Amino acid sequence: MSIEPEAQSAASAASPVEAVRELSPDEAIAALFFSDAGLDDPTPYYRHLRETAPVHHSGTGAIFLTRYDDCREVLRDNRFGKANRDGDGTSLVPSTDPAAAEYRRQLQARRRGADRPLSLLFLNPPQHTRQRGLVSRAFTPRRVEELRARIRTLADGVVDRFVESGGGDLLEAIGFPLPVAVIGAMVGVPEADWPQFRSLITAAAAGIEAGASVDELKAAEAANAEVYGYFQGLVDERRAQPRDDLLSDLLAVDDAGDRLSEPEVIVVAMLLFAAGFETTTNLIGNGTAALLRNPDAMARLWDDPGLLPTAVEEMLRWDSPVQLDVRTALEPADLAGEPVAVGTNVVTLLGAANRDPSHFTDPDRFDVARDEGPPMSFASGIHYCLGANLARAEGQEVFAALRERCRSIELDGPLVRRHRMTLRGFHAVPVSVTPR
Repeated sequence: MSIEPEAQSAASAASPVEAVRELSPDEAIAALFFSDAGLDDPTPYYRHLRETAPVHHSGTGAIFLTRYDDCREVLRDNRFGKANRDGDGTSLVPSTDPAAAEYRRQLQARRRGADRPLSLLFLNPPQHTRQRGLVSRAFTPRRVEELRARIRTLADGVVDRFVESGGGDLLEAIGFPLPVAVIGAMVGVPEADWPQFRSLITAAAAGIEAGASVDELKAAEAANAEVYGYFQGLVDERRAQPRDDLLSDLLAVDDAGDRLSEPEVIVVAMLLFAAGFETTTNLIGNGTAALLRNPDAMARLWDDPGLLPTAVEEMLRWDSPVQLDVRTALEPADLAGEPVAVGTNVVTLLGAANRDPSHFTDPDRFDVARDEGPPMSFASGIHYCLGANLARAEGQEVFAALRERCRSIELDGPLVRRHRMTLRGFHAVPVSVTPR
């Protein structure tokens, strides 16, 4: 799969509908991962794929899905599972950087030779069933709900400071510090250590992108090693002196004598911390951008706080913090009436599923009152996001605090998009605010 020069030019344009429609399905997919236009706004490419090749067998052998029902079917079918240790995107789309592709292959080989346990993200039953069951005994909805008051207090604090300063970069002031504070307090990371995780998690997350450079892959590898070492030390501390935090609970959880090993606890803590930070930051940034670009929707939400739950769901649907999830056929299967061979990678394009007109009425309209079932943003099936309720709670409390304290929020500079396909968000969301 490659993009010819003419197609590259079209894909890099300002996304005119005519240009996108001229792309082959493989070219559209490559544009999603590697072109400025696709990374800025994947919606026209999703629409083109959904209308012309909703179940697309790409030149790499992977199958790309863009319809809601197809994505949900695969994510809930245990014949499709996890077969890749690190979510490598280069097996799904051809790398445009041979050096990065070679370094990634070397990195994967080193990881396969390591004895570090796999994350829940890459486990299948029965290993996944066992580990998720143990984790769920500690990471309960009750614990999340108990955190609600703490989330509200933290949200009120960061928003108060933001409003007092007259605005600024909303990500810098709210989108980054709040999720780190929430997940840090929940897991048991001391407050003094929170700041270092921003750069570490951001660097680690960049490594899962298909378009990551060699430097980004090296930085991701170093960041993952540093975070692992940090949590190894913290686990040792909690083993000696348990506290009222999730890390202590993970160490203590017991199911008829079955317990998580210390390396498993470390990997789980890393996953929860990274996911709880990166995706929630993107939810806050993407949600704010959606409101700024749809002032009528913002006015409606500001008039009716009862819309906060559906508004957050709409933010998740409209510009999902996670745009894709991958499964591999672990046994012979079928999809849309066609056989799927063992070993075939299937890419569920969650962002495309969230704009499927067969599931959502007028899907390209941002509607804070929309109530048409959950978006696909947290995936589905056994790998449904453990932290979904936590992310929703943070989103609701942040936007509740902004609504209560701001008469208006206005864009005060360019929105700077991070050019990432899998984890979608912004570098900066500059705004000015008018206090109530």
